[in-house]
Amino acid sequence: MEPKINIVNVVVSTKIGDDIDLEHVADVLDNAEYEPEQFPGLVCRLNDPRVALLIFRSGKLNCTGAKSKEEAEIAIKKIIKQLKEAGFDIEENPEIKVQNMVATAELGTEPNLDEISALEGTEYEPEQFPGLVYRMKDPKVVVLIFGSGKIVITGLKRKEDAYRALENVLNMLKELKET
Repeated sequence: MEPKINIVNVVVSTKIGDDIDLEHVADVLDNAEYEPEQFPGLVCRLNDPRVALLIFRSGKLNCTGAKSKEEAEIAIKKIIKQLKEAGFDIEENPEIKVQNMVATAELGTEPNLDEISALEGTEYEPEQFPGLVYRMKDPKVVVLIFGSGKIVITGLKRKEDAYRALENVLNMLKELKET
């Protein structure tokens, strides 16, 4: 049975304009918080899709919490529409780039983390963190492997890389069993 990959977070970035008046934006958008003494950006939380958008004075915008790039695009389009309707000079179709994706999966087995920790690119200090950290070179991602068989893959740019990373971990476990 093919292990299932779940994308649990997609972080994207874009630029929607220049020199944005965040105080004004905070008045226009629902669920927006702007407290410049605590954080330089405005935080806007949406319920559908359930994401957080960070808007900066420079016009840069980050969206986090989406389950896909498409979901992030929907959220960004909603915000752009609201800002345009309020009279802001905003980029209508900005280029949206995936910065990071986080995926989870189940290995279907309980790996021996002490055994894996002998391999290159791994760190395992159970007193500090219960998972083994595996820095993979291809794809260039970080995989957290837990004794329960759960894994978390971070640093992804594309979903296909999550499958490649998972396949690499499963092959590594198979090779360890054979030695």
